[in-house]
Amino acid sequence: MELEVRHLRALCAIADAGSLHKAARQLGVSQPSLTTQLRRIERALEGELFLRERTGCRPTPFGRTVLGRARPLLAEMAALVADARAVARGPRLRIGSTASRALPGWLRRLHRRSPETETSLVVDVSANALLRMVDAGQLDVAFVHEVEGCPLRVPPGLELRVLMEREPQFVSMSRNHPAARRPVVELRELAADRWTVDPSVDGEWDGLRRVFAGAGVDPPVLHADYHTATSLIVSGEAVAPCQPTSGPRDDMAIRPLSGDPLAVRLLLASRPGAHAEVYEDLRAAYREAALRTAPYRAWLHHHASPLLAA
Repeated sequence: MELEVRHLRALCAIADAGSLHKAARQLGVSQPSLTTQLRRIERALEGELFLRERTGCRPTPFGRTVLGRARPLLAEMAALVADARAVARGPRLRIGSTASRALPGWLRRLHRRSPETETSLVVDVSANALLRMVDAGQLDVAFVHEVEGCPLRVPPGLELRVLMEREPQFVSMSRNHPAARRPVVELRELAADRWTVDPSVDGEWDGLRRVFAGAGVDPPVLHADYHTATSLIVSGEAVAPCQPTSGPRDDMAIRPLSGDPLAVRLLLASRPGAHAEVYEDLRAAYREAALRTAPYRAWLHHHASPLLAA
């Protein structure tokens, strides 16, 4: 019997699952069939690969040696297949991003620059998850934000391009909120309001808590997803931090916070030396989105932001 890729895959599945029953279910075969296959592999290699126990099975020392050689071979085979499919399919760009109003303009520019390139998009609330996907080769680039005071876990070897070193986070509130009458809001004016944050967004709650502590305020906080938060804000039940590119909306006011206590850093992550033109298209799209909103446009002019340079 000659070992094939499917045999190595079966061995790794058994080791990862810890039992023949679970491995068989994952592989889509019956347990007796997988047991028979394992016995044939062990006869071909002339050694026992797994100890069968009442609670499952675990690799023998010989089995660990075989698995140590099998896993890299399977990884190389998977990479070979992925590369071959990519060549057959043509050029492609796999983009990841946290939520941003710059996304439509970014995609439009990318399509215009390279109409033959197949572009895919993954949007996730977790910047750390997107960075892991770039590191694993599942994405080519990721546009993410890093909440000030809450560093992202950047895998070693990724290249980071800074789009905005410090993007201020504004606050969204009902149009009928008393603070909505002013162009800039003091954080203390909102100390009695309920604030809503999405705890699944990396760093958002920790960053807001740090800002509250620094200002000496302790407002009530609601944890909610984006859609629920929007309903609460419009109804006047809560306020929330938001991107400065947000709005405009007839039922919601977006205002900067005095002193810009809450901010994020905007980053484009990729493998070293790759996709420089993607960054330029993103910068142009972000600038377009920023200048489209009056409060943020005024903030950029007031701070003489380099983003205003064409």
